[in-house]
Amino acid sequence: MAITVGSIRGAVSGLALAVLLATTGAAAQQQGPATPAVRLIQPPARDQSDLQVLFWSDAQRAERFRAMEQWFAGHEVAPPSAARPLPKGTPLSPALQAEISALMKATGTAGVMVLVDGKVVHEEYGLGMSPTDRWTSFSVAKSFTATLLGAAVKDGFIKSLDDQVTRYIPGLAGSAYEGVTVRQLATMTSGVKWNEDYTDPKSDVAQMNRFVVEFGPEAIVAQMKALPREAEPGAKWVYKTGETNLIGVLVENAVGKPLAEYAKTKIVDPAGFAGGLFWMVDPRGGNIGGCCLSITLPDYARMGQFALEGGGAAVPQGWFAEATDSAVDFGDSGFGYGYQWWTYPQGTYGAQGIFGQGITIFPDKKVVFAYIGNWQDASGGPERGQFLDLSRKIAAEVK
Repeated sequence: MAITVGSIRGAVSGLALAVLLATTGAAAQQQGPATPAVRLIQPPARDQSDLQVLFWSDAQRAERFRAMEQWFAGHEVAPPSAARPLPKGTPLSPALQAEISALMKATGTAGVMVLVDGKVVHEEYGLGMSPTDRWTSFSVAKSFTATLLGAAVKDGFIKSLDDQVTRYIPGLAGSAYEGVTVRQLATMTSGVKWNEDYTDPKSDVAQMNRFVVEFGPEAIVAQMKALPREAEPGAKWVYKTGETNLIGVLVENAVGKPLAEYAKTKIVDPAGFAGGLFWMVDPRGGNIGGCCLSITLPDYARMGQFALEGGGAAVPQGWFAEATDSAVDFGDSGFGYGYQWWTYPQGTYGAQGIFGQGITIFPDKKVVFAYIGNWQDASGGPERGQFLDLSRKIAAEVK
C-alpha cells in the first residue's frame, strides 16, 4: 500500500505529553487498580513551574528522571516474585567497551546494557545511576502500549485490528476518526491532521494543556475529536503522540483496567522485570499511553528480549513480527514505522524516547541494545545517530 509520509519533525522527541504532565498530580482521579500489586502514588503538591519537564535544567533532569514518582502521580507496579535472570556472556572487545564509555560520557548517558542471546555482554552506568534505579522512558512507552494492544487482541477484548476505533471509544463518533481502524491508529495513518511542533504555541501539542484545563478527564478524547481530516484513512503517516494516548484509552476501555495494571500480567511478570514499573496517570486516572513509564536499565533490556522472543503467551502468535515490520516506509531510507515501533534498515527495530532513551533490537544476531540518558537536546541531535551507529558496530562484532 502506498502511504504518503508526513513531516517527521519532532518524531523522535515524543514528549507531546509535556504540557499535560503539570496537571496530572492534582487532576488524577481515583480510578485505580484493584490489585495490591499495583498502587497509586500521589506525590506532594508542587508549584506548576517545577513540573514543566522541557524546561528543567540539565542538573534537574539528571536528578528527576530517576525519580518521576516524586513529581507526578502514577501507578507503581510490583515486580514478580522472581526476576528473569540475566547471566553474564562474553564481554565485548576492549575497543568497543572504550567507545561505549567515551560516548556515554560525551552525551550524558546514564546507562547502557547489551544482551546477546539473553546474556549481558556489557553493562555500564553514568550520572550516579545503579542497576536498581528506575529511569523515565518518554516515548519508549509507546511500544509498551502497543504491546498491551496486542495482549487485548489475544485476550479477546479487542476483536480485530480492523475494527473501527469508534467501537471502543464511542466519544469519537461523528469525528474525523469515524471510519478509522485500530490498525490505522496503531500505525499513525489515520489521516487525521495533527501538528507536533513543540516550537509552535498554536500546535496541537501546545494546546493539550488548554484541553486539560477545560475538559479535565475528557481532555484526550475532546481534543482528538475536534481535529479535522487531511487524508483518507491509511493514506498518510504523521507522527501523533495524541493517537498513542487514544490507543491507551482504547485499550483501557476494552480491558476495563488501567494500562499499568494490565501491564503487570502482560509485560512485567512474563518479561521478568526486577524493578517493577511506574507509569504516570492522566486526569482520567488512567495511564498516559504515549509517554512516561519508568523502569530500570536491566528491565529496558528485558523488554527488548521479551519482544525479540515474541512475547510468549501474552500476545498473539507472530504479534511482534507484525508489529515491528514496517507498515510505513520513509522513502528508500530503510527506516519506517510499525505498530508504535520504529523500523530500521536490515530488519532491525526499536523504541525511542526523548533525551536519550532507547531499545534497539537486531533479531538476526539476537542482540538487544538498551540505553537511558539525559541528552542535552530533547530530540537527540547527533546523539541518536551516534547510538544507532554504535549498536550496529556491536551487532557486527557478534558472531
